[in-house]
Amino acid sequence: MTEFRDLTSLRVGGPAKKFVEVATETEIIAAIEAAGDSPILIMGDGTNMLVSDQGFEGVVIRISNHALAAEVDACSGATLTIGAGENWDEFVATTIERGFAGLETLSGIPGSVGAAPIQNIGAYGHEVSEFITRVRTYDREKKVVKTFTNQECEFEYRNSHFKSHPGKYVVLDVQFNLRQGEFTTPITYQELADKLGITVGDKAGIVETRKAVLELRASKGMLLNPKDQDSWSAGSFFTNPIISKEIADTLPADAPRWPTQDGRVKTSAAWLIEKSGIHKGDTHGGARVSTKHVLALTNSGNATATEIAELAKTAKQAVQQKFGITLEAEVNLIGITL
Repeated sequence: MTEFRDLTSLRVGGPAKKFVEVATETEIIAAIEAAGDSPILIMGDGTNMLVSDQGFEGVVIRISNHALAAEVDACSGATLTIGAGENWDEFVATTIERGFAGLETLSGIPGSVGAAPIQNIGAYGHEVSEFITRVRTYDREKKVVKTFTNQECEFEYRNSHFKSHPGKYVVLDVQFNLRQGEFTTPITYQELADKLGITVGDKAGIVETRKAVLELRASKGMLLNPKDQDSWSAGSFFTNPIISKEIADTLPADAPRWPTQDGRVKTSAAWLIEKSGIHKGDTHGGARVSTKHVLALTNSGNATATEIAELAKTAKQAVQQKFGITLEAEVNLIGITL
């Protein structure tokens, strides 16, 4: 029987009672319909999931379609339509090799193309929603293919219409618009600018920027490495909280603050966790806070899903008690609550 420990980057989780892998749009829809009334779990590369030790009782459908269509115009740039099962970072690498700019700061993010719009993945000052023109999905309730424009996706920080309606839509493919060029837009993220040896607001080469981003992610244990158990994680376990200005004003002066357009303030989950007494390398059974970054909860080699969840609860409770702020999991929790 297929085990989630063999399907996910955290390498934990019980059995997938019925497992199906699908490689075309027709197969995706057929597998969904064949499941009938059984619970369905859609997955890609399994890099943003924590599945319980009891596994999943329904049908697990892993999407691996790699369809690609491209239209390139010297003025408007490239319009690329990518299958949901394509590996995200391999797609990013290909765009840069072909001279398309835009996705370089999103290099190294684990997962599949289909998961990118659901989470509205982002890093180093950019989100994928900036480059998506449409998302084609299968509406499980109406049993029809539905296409969403960028605006209809209702993108927000680490959120989207698809994430807000769990289980209703299955992403089939995603269309991106990228410009042709060798340089980035102005770099807005201080850490990345420092790594590139430039000033915030300057531009950099897209090849050099990808290299810098990959090195930064590796230094934080955020690049998956089968030989490094300190990278056996699901990336950032919690999202950065967006809080009211009043709550932000109660935080210590050195707390990170990034004002949002609606008057609220985004702060750093990592900073809150560290200031709450959680340390890199802390353990609970086989679960461990990464020695490189407190936002990554890792499998030190023999962890259970329960142990990772307990470590996450410890961090969440510590922040709640210290600052009165409730952290929200960025990782998809299957059969587990915090």
